Amino acid sequence: MSDAVIVAAARTAIGTAGKGTLTETEPSELATPVVLELLKRAKLKPEEVDDLILAESMYGGGVVGRYVAVEAGMETVPGLAVNRHCASSLASISVAAAAVRSGNDDIILAGGVNSSSLSPMSVHRTAGTEDWVQGWISPSHPDREDAPNRDMSVTVGWNTAKTCGFEREAIDAWALRSHERAIAAIDAGNFKEEIVPLTVTNKDGETVVFDTDEHPRRGSTMEKLASLKVLHPEIENFSISAATASGVNDAAAAVVVMSSETAASKGLKPLAKILSWAAIGVDPYDTGMAPTKAIPKALAKAGLSVADVDLMEVNEAFAPVPMAVEKVLGFSGDKINISGSGCSLGHPIGATGARMMTTLIYDLRRQGGGIGVAAMCAGGGMGQAIVIEVPAP
Repeated sequence: MSDAVIVAAARTAIGTAGKGTLTETEPSELATPVVLELLKRAKLKPEEVDDLILAESMYGGGVVGRYVAVEAGMETVPGLAVNRHCASSLASISVAAAAVRSGNDDIILAGGVNSSSLSPMSVHRTAGTEDWVQGWISPSHPDREDAPNRDMSVTVGWNTAKTCGFEREAIDAWALRSHERAIAAIDAGNFKEEIVPLTVTNKDGETVVFDTDEHPRRGSTMEKLASLKVLHPEIENFSISAATASGVNDAAAAVVVMSSETAASKGLKPLAKILSWAAIGVDPYDTGMAPTKAIPKALAKAGLSVADVDLMEVNEAFAPVPMAVEKVLGFSGDKINISGSGCSLGHPIGATGARMMTTLIYDLRRQGGGIGVAAMCAGGGMGQAIVIEVPAP
């Protein structure tokens, strides 16, 4: 069986939905420049690509992968839409790796795109009433009082904090560190190699070049975070605020997955080898704990343990999620999300997994290579993890 390797990885900078630079940019306009850049970096002709797998998360219809393929001049390339809620683009990469390792496909572009600014929503009637409400096309799981399906601050953030015994101050401290790390990475130029600059029209009608993540907040302090009201003050000891939740964002990210033999024949040095992956389900109440189950499962498939891992990316859907990985798996928080994550960089849902994978690869390269894990929880009680090995640059 062939090894599946990543030979190129790229993303857009992340915009803040509703009020940021990318509010007028369609999802295809986010993804197409990334796809074109990946073709360039991997020295690929469109006809060499077997498939374009782009996660769409909660859009509820269409296949943006095929749209982007046509827009990028790749008419011979089909498209596949993937939805595993927050873990959708990690799932895209694992689907690509499986197809390549099986020998069924040879070269696949995989990732995801998300425009929360332009994401469609349905208008639906509440059963048993004449009330019409706007919201997601379909909820992530059957609604429960202890795990509401339209309020992840409870189902993911608060439930995880209660399970692990995290207090408000510790949760705020993790979010603050996330912002500090993201700002430090931006200022050091660490994201330059992974970001594809976009020329877009902003809300004011101006044409601008967007190449820097705009969601992290400079000057955050514990005092400022502590002053924020919690999202549910009516719940006793509720500890989740807007600052310790992920942002609502716009972005695209993707990687090129191919067989190691093809990479060698093209003279391409892999950025990473995909060693293993795992997806799991848990009770919806425990959604935020899902990475603590998915990570050991994925590592075991590669014959590895947590002790073998050099860096992790664990999405900050809410700050308690990576905190739970640190506590339950005994993996140092100093090695989790070293360049920031959802609380700071933001969480463009369909693109986040591929963004994490891209950042993880480049962070490991700066450290001389090693074993990395990208993991996240996903709505409805799901989790996903991918294990990679990055060679020394």
